Amino acid sequence: MEIDAISLYEPECGERELQLVNAVLQSTRWGDGPMLESFEHAFAGWVGRRHAVAVGSGTLGTWIALRALGIGPGDEVVCATHSWHQVAQAITLAGATPVFADINYWTGSLSPEKAALKITPQTRAILAGNTNGHPADWRALRALAAEHGVALIEDSSEALGSRYLGQTVGTFGDVSVFDFSQPSALCTGEGGMLVTDDDALVHELRYLRQRRLSDRHSVSVGSRVPLQAGMSELTAALGLAQLAGLDERLAARKQVEVWYHQQMQSFEGVKPPYLAENVDEVHWMLYVVHLGKRFTASARAQMIDDLRACGIEAAAYSHPLHQQHHYMEASGAIGHQRGLLRDTDRIGDRALALPLHTQLDATQVQYIVTTLKDTATNVGAGAAIYL
Repeated sequence: MEIDAISLYEPECGERELQLVNAVLQSTRWGDGPMLESFEHAFAGWVGRRHAVAVGSGTLGTWIALRALGIGPGDEVVCATHSWHQVAQAITLAGATPVFADINYWTGSLSPEKAALKITPQTRAILAGNTNGHPADWRALRALAAEHGVALIEDSSEALGSRYLGQTVGTFGDVSVFDFSQPSALCTGEGGMLVTDDDALVHELRYLRQRRLSDRHSVSVGSRVPLQAGMSELTAALGLAQLAGLDERLAARKQVEVWYHQQMQSFEGVKPPYLAENVDEVHWMLYVVHLGKRFTASARAQMIDDLRACGIEAAAYSHPLHQQHHYMEASGAIGHQRGLLRDTDRIGDRALALPLHTQLDATQVQYIVTTLKDTATNVGAGAAIYL
């Protein structure tokens, strides 16, 4: 069967994107202009927060948020190491110490119970993510943060549109961060957004993001050193256009999920996609399967190679931070030895990301799953595979 190469992610571009970007190209403002303000205002409204601050990426946004909260050298931030975008690296960039806690095996997100074991007098914040779109246990995490008087930062860089306790993700942190690089359903190439309801905090976020033209007459300029981490008018125009079609795009991605679920029934012992208690809806970033215990990280790598040879792009979903050289060698990272985060290690070695985007059709999904079944049988000798 001949089939075009199937990419892991593929952004959707239409006439609206072309018109708005072209409008900026024909204007005199390519930075710090009205398109940026419009995108921020529209995105804040879509999420349900009072303020939004556009930034260069999710990692830069998290770095800015940490600085705005006064977190730096000598401070600790509890976080998970299992993710795609790995915005937790911002903790290291801010000079603070990342304290790695294990995840909930089913959701892939930071476990409140395991995070509680890592809190010390030096802890200043908890950074938790909605892993691959599945909301974390925000009720328990909020209670934990309140009990210890620390900030709660929500990493929604992998989640758009998922809902927990009737609220959209991005509404649970003191500050929440989104990322708009691929494979986000709202894709601007690069870029991100910080959202918050805190009037004082948003002022500091904007100050630290970049030095703006209006700051040149401010007597307070220079009291703190800002980054140049803003978003251009071109990127904001693309983001505004993508946001306008986001609800329809999320609905179309749901249809792709249905096709996957139907085809996955051909695997013996497949468990249905997990939705934790209080989770109303999950919009997956990618279609991730968890390989059975017989599979190893090297077996997953062989499966990725086999899929690529058949014209299907796949990837290891996560390269956990505590397994990366910098954190294994850094004395400042706590909980970095392999084996201390058992569930992270189990999932990190076996989570396999498959294509999920609106350009897929039912025939392609069937081909992906059939090919996956063949390589799983060849590599894993019939070992189980789980969603």
